[in-house]
Amino acid sequence: MYYIYILKSLKSGKFYIGWSTDLRKRLREYNSSQSLATKSGIPWELEFYASFKTKKLAKGFELYLKSGSGKAFAYKRLLP
Repeated sequence: MYYIYILKSLKSGKFYIGWSTDLRKRLREYNSSQSLATKSGIPWELEFYASFKTKKLAKGFELYLKSGSGKAFAYKRLLP
């Protein structure tokens, strides 16, 4: 399975969108400073995730969520 996720920084309140095949491992990596892109926002918590059968579907949804209309959808429908 492929997972798309939205993380929230408890430090800054910012969101981060990504994908992984091992969601728990990826979250541990983020919170242990193993990712330079998210190091400044530690600690991170999982706000939303969805699973997909194929990498193509997962990457497509990730790209959508990172677009302008995808962000609007996420803020309206997926995030508190």
